[in-house]
Order: sequence, then structure tokens, then C-alpha cells
Amino acid sequence: YQRKYAYQEVSRTLCQPQTKAEVETQHFYVDVSTLSLNTSYQLRVTRVENFVLRTNERFSFNATAAQPQYFKYEFPEDVDSVIVKVTSAMAFPCSVISIQDILCPVYDLDNNVAFIGMYQTMTKKAAITVQKKDFPSHSFYVVVVVKTEDEACGGALPYYPVSKDASPDEPVDQHNRQKTLEVMVSPAITSEAYVRSVLFCLGIFLSFYILTLLIACWESCRTSATTTSCAPTRWGTSGGLWGRWRVLGVPCAWGWAAAGPRGGRGVHSTHAGLAPRSAFNNILSNLGYVLLGLLFLLIILQREINYNRALLRNDTHALECGIPKHFGLFYAMGTALMMEGLLSACYHVCPNYTNFQFDTSFMYMIAGLCMLKLYQKRHPDINASAYSAYACLALVIFFSVVGVVFGKGNTAFWIVFSVIHIVATLLLSTQLYYMGRWKLDSGILRRILHVLYTDCVRQCSGPMYVDRMVLLVMGNIINWSLAAYGLIVRPNDFASYLLAIGICNLLLYFAFYIIMKLRSGERIKLIPLLCIISTSVVWGFALFFFFQGLSTWQKTPAESREHNRDCILLDFFDDHDIWHFLSSIAMFGSFLVLLTLDDDLDCVQRDKIYVF
Repeated sequence: YQRKYAYQEVSRTLCQPQTKAEVETQHFYVDVSTLSLNTSYQLRVTRVENFVLRTNERFSFNATAAQPQYFKYEFPEDVDSVIVKVTSAMAFPCSVISIQDILCPVYDLDNNVAFIGMYQTMTKKAAITVQKKDFPSHSFYVVVVVKTEDEACGGALPYYPVSKDASPDEPVDQHNRQKTLEVMVSPAITSEAYVRSVLFCLGIFLSFYILTLLIACWESCRTSATTTSCAPTRWGTSGGLWGRWRVLGVPCAWGWAAAGPRGGRGVHSTHAGLAPRSAFNNILSNLGYVLLGLLFLLIILQREINYNRALLRNDTHALECGIPKHFGLFYAMGTALMMEGLLSACYHVCPNYTNFQFDTSFMYMIAGLCMLKLYQKRHPDINASAYSAYACLALVIFFSVVGVVFGKGNTAFWIVFSVIHIVATLLLSTQLYYMGRWKLDSGILRRILHVLYTDCVRQCSGPMYVDRMVLLVMGNIINWSLAAYGLIVRPNDFASYLLAIGICNLLLYFAFYIIMKLRSGERIKLIPLLCIISTSVVWGFALFFFFQGLSTWQKTPAESREHNRDCILLDFFDDHDIWHFLSSIAMFGSFLVLLTLDDDLDCVQRDKIYVF
């Protein structure tokens, strides 16, 4: 900072050369220099007690910016990896913890501590995993340096006023920048713990494959024992029924698989052991998204095979009853769930503000695809094409990237985004209310004025589709409120803000769908009902662990480490890993709800099924 600092006491620990034995007499010189004109000083040489740290023993000490401390640790014969934990009751002054090889000189000053070895900035907590194989002497130094300023740890860079008569080069007196710390070195987890944790992770999600197989066998036996039939279809003309469809089982642009198998949000923990990543647990716990996404694809594939076989044998159920089956969106949802796990793992290799969009991109995709699937169930003839839908999703991801790069505190960006958000909400509301029977062209303003005059001025008439209007009014209130919140508050985490918009709209539409389904006299069968209840419970527990906040990239690494806690499952998985486990299960359950929600209509004539 191009500043000079005044210290009343300075001390350094002497480095012991490797060529010298501890019992051998050594001679050394001490040079003292000062910026003062005339200063007297005292020189005192003392033996450093407890210089060698012992395994699983805590040691407390003090350090200042002018009095760095370092200690030696020697690996026991039966230990291959240790974790060095340093704690302090006080957040400031900011300090640096460094692990260095046994070499001279030791880099124990603020301006050189980061030159070699591994280091972490620290407020209250720091932890570094060290492996024996990385140090030829099977020993290392733990170096603790108190920084001259707190800016690296998120603290303010203070302004030091200078008196009128003082020289610009006069040293700054920082008074007592002393910090009390405690260090402990303990063995890290073993390779057996890694194997046990990997097997545990695999076992949890492979059990879903077994459970799915058992349910499929039970469903098959129950279906074969029950014989039902549909009466011949009579195509009606009721505007609120399936009779408004133009053809039976209309072809849909979503019939092709988006990416399916048809053929045509510092680190959370410091585990390292025999693994190359410091947060391997946060990477491994994403396996659930991949395995459960693959399982969902297999379930969809089996359903499609059964449906195609029913069509080939001219089965009445498949031809004339129930909601026509379109599987393309389901394939896209399963693939998106797998990609969410992959990109979340990539994000957790090095979590930061820039690559957080990796973790959220497919969350946007999943929210959008689920809303499209809900709409497609009752409106397959006017659902968006794959090209327009993916273009909109690509636009959302584009805004996410722009928001991450330029949105932080940028008023102009938030104004533009809020306007686009509100306009898009109005256009989508019009599309949903009129079910596609409108056109955006040069005459749109004239038609709007005509509708307002005829329905509001000449005669006051209520909306033609009351239920739909209620949904759209609530949706507009929520989206306008979110737009106003973004414009006023301008949150730093734009990716999460954009995700919140998608989730709120999805939950609103899903609630509307359930309410309208029940109001139409339809029922929810046992399997989807169990899925809804169990998925809601799992989502509740998942969100509890999500909001534990073990780290944050919105602060400095040192401040983020203040939120770190010990692992709670198998001494390997932390709270955020539990969130990964539970949220992957909850997403899989949510997909099953969408898949089975309308199974009660499989024996209902299509002209008797309500559209809402």
C-alpha cells in the first residue's frame, strides 16, 4: 500500500538449516536498521517453546504484523495425510496461514508469504489438508502472518489522517494489531473413508432403481388383473373439452427427444486424502442428479415402448382415451437433470461468482421445461415448438450471463431487464388467456383499444375465462413485484434472482393445475398422491440444509470460511452435500408427479377431458 508502519517491537523466528543438527552450536548475525534519526533498542534472544506441533493437540499463541510465528510438524509413520486447522475468536486483524517445506529462508512476511507453498487468508477459521508425499522430509512449517491491512479479508482500508506538521513519509501507527490464534494438526480421512463414502452414495441412488423395478412389477400385475374399457369416442364441440382439438392425438413438435436416448450456488470443506480436489465431497454428492436423471429417462423409455405397442395393436385406451402421450419433453427434463449434476460438480471444483452460472443454467432449463410440460398436457395443439421454446431458454441464459457480468450495481441494466420482464409477462399472459388466438402485429394497439371500449366502457362484462384470469392476475402481481424488487434492491446474486422468478412461476402454475384438476371433478391416484406428499416433505428438508450457508462467494474467501462447519455424515459429507442428495431426490419425485399426475384420465374419453 506504499505505506510505512511504526512498530515498537519486532521479532522473527530463526530458520534452522537442514545441514545443522539441533545439538550443534550455531552462530548468527542480527542487523538492525531504522527510519528514525536516533533510537535505542534492546535485543533479546529466547528459545521457542513448543516449536514442534503434536498430533491432535491444540496450541495457542499470539502474532502481530511485526511478529510472525511459524511451527514445525513431523508426520508420524502411520499417517499419510493431515488437516491443519487454525482458529481465532477475533475476525480482525486479517491473517494468512501458509504451509511451507522445511527450507530457509522461511517466507513469513506479509509481502512474501504467498510466494511458496499453500496459503489461506483467515479471519476466524482456516483449514488446509497436507499430504506426506508432497514433502520429501515428511515435515513442514505452519506459518502464521498477520497482515498490515484487512482489505484482503473483506475489511475496510482505513484512512490514516496526517497532522499538518508531519512529513508525508511519517510511519503509520496502527497501535496494537495483535491476534490470538489456536492451531491443531489432526489426521485427515483415510482412503477407506473415501471408498465407504462413494459406496454409500452409490447405494442410496441405486436403491431407487430397485424400488422403481418393484413398483413397476406391482403395477404390471395390478393392471393385468383389472380389465377396463373405454366407450367409443364421440367428438363433441365443447370449447372447454378435448373436443376443441382438431385431430386425435395431434402431432406435436415436442415429439422428438431433445437429448434423450431415443436415437431419432472458498470451498465447502477441505477433504483431499488420495483425491486431487479439495472439495471432492461436494463433487461426489452431485452423482444423484446423474443417476436419478438416467433412471427417469429409462422410465420414460419404458412408458413410450408400452404406449407404442398399444397403438400397434389398436388398443382403445391408447387410441381414444386419456391425454395423448408425448414423451419428448420428458426426455429433455431427464437429460437436464443429468446435466445439472454435471455442471454443479464443475462449479464445486472452484465455487465463485463467475462460474455460478454453470450451477444455475440447467435449473432455468428444468423450470422452463416443467412449465411447458404442464401446459402441453391440456394444450398439445397450441404448445410452443421446440425451436421457439429453446430459443426462449437460450435468451434466459443469455440474460443470466449478462447479469452476472454487468448487472452488479448497474442501474441501466436493471431498468432494461425489468422492462423486458414486465413486457414478457404481459405477452405471455395474453398468449395463455386467448390460448394462442391472437397475433402480434401493427394492429395490436387498435385491437386492444377496441376490447377495452367494448368490454369496459360500452358495457361492463366479466372475463370469459374466470379461472384463467385469476391465475394470470396472480402471476402478474408476483412478476411485477419481483421486477420492482430487482429494480429497487438490485441484488448482487443475479443468477439466484433469475432462478427465483422461474421457480415462483412454476409453483404458481402447478398449484393452479392441481386446483383446476380437482375442480373439474378429476381425482389424483395413489401413486401421484404419494409422490406429491413425499416430494413436498423431501423439498422441505432439502431447503433446510440449503439455507445453512456453509460458504458464500459473495464475500472474500476468508469471510466465507467463517461459515464452514465440520462434516456431519460419515465424517465426509457436509450440509451442502445433504442438500445435493435431497434436492436430486426431490427433483426426481417432482418429475414423477408430472409423469403420473393425469393417469386417472387413461380411461376417460378425450372429448370429456377439461381444458384449463
